[in-house]
Amino acid sequence: MNFELFIAKRIIGNKAYKSSVSAPIIKIGITAIAIGMVVMLIAIATGFGLQQKIRDKAVAFNGHIEITNYDTNASDESQVPISINQDFYPKFKNVEGITHVQAVATKFAVIRTESDFEGVVVKGVGADYNWQYFEEFLMQGRLPDFSGKRNEEILISKYLANRLGFKIGDKVNTLFGQQFNERVRIMNYEIVGIYNSGFQELDEKFCLADIRHIQRLNKWGKDQIGSFEVFINDFSELPEISRKVYQETPSELNATPITQKYYTVFEWIKVFDNNTYGIIIIMIIVAGINMITALLVLILERTNMIGVLKALGTSNWSIRKVFLYNASYLIGLGLIWGNAIGLGLLFAQKYFKLFPLNPDTYYVSEAPVYLSLDYIIILNVGTFVACLLMLLIPSIIISKISPVKAIRFD
Repeated sequence: MNFELFIAKRIIGNKAYKSSVSAPIIKIGITAIAIGMVVMLIAIATGFGLQQKIRDKAVAFNGHIEITNYDTNASDESQVPISINQDFYPKFKNVEGITHVQAVATKFAVIRTESDFEGVVVKGVGADYNWQYFEEFLMQGRLPDFSGKRNEEILISKYLANRLGFKIGDKVNTLFGQQFNERVRIMNYEIVGIYNSGFQELDEKFCLADIRHIQRLNKWGKDQIGSFEVFINDFSELPEISRKVYQETPSELNATPITQKYYTVFEWIKVFDNNTYGIIIIMIIVAGINMITALLVLILERTNMIGVLKALGTSNWSIRKVFLYNASYLIGLGLIWGNAIGLGLLFAQKYFKLFPLNPDTYYVSEAPVYLSLDYIIILNVGTFVACLLMLLIPSIIISKISPVKAIRFD
């Protein structure tokens, strides 16, 4: 067995060691590492979780990349139609990483009741629409089905339903503005589903209906749509894929990534990264300082042993390794407790939604949790290595201890 590891195990297993003067300081050091790990796990899991949730909500309404006509203005209404007969539709074969392409069209409208009214954007979708995100958002009823004949089914948000007093099965009297000197067109939709994404900025204006109604109201042909929405596999590759999509589309079409369309929102969630990294650095420094204190106390408490080992010819580095092994055990103990408590809290939040958030501020109703084995392993290994490296400098004090002065005879 390794000599230094053998000595370290004997020290750790010694009962007198556990009740020595250094015991309270050691417990404080272990506690500091455990608390630091809990805080870091929560910061990363909730920070990444919040970013992912907000990102997914924005993607649900617009796709990762939106392909529109260059003549279209910055409003939410489709004005200049695009031919659906494109080389990239329905499959974008020339660019890797794209999972789905769908055709949509939007039009401003006013929902009117006997006592109130509300301006909305009716988003027309067809049989190719990907309902994956809205399956998660659906609160009541069902999702519309536009795979058959044109119908009057509509999906509205919980915000609009509460504001206008609607429920499943109600008829929605919807007024569409037309071009100059043309009369207002009225559509009577039937509510089949109510959704709640928690992203009020989008919930308060978007309703989903049959794209064929938008085409008819705009006097477009069946092969004319407002825009294409493109979905990709990996969000981290969005800038590169967006650039390739732009290159592969005709010159009269523009490809806009979701990060550009909702620039303010995505810049805001980037701040979470800085906060998370700051918390990690602070927690590691605090844990390292506590472990340095514990190591120095251990060294001073074992001065006699250090003197004896030096008198027997043991090198300074070998003795330092004994205490570094000892410190490694303490760091590992703190990490085990920190992971147990931190992951326990995160799993409780993930499945029981213990901590709510204000959706008006954070776009979500509860603190989301993102768990990944990758960042858990990296965080544990990084904390262990960082703390151990911080202990190398104070362990130099061992080389300053003189065996003659250290050995005492009672």
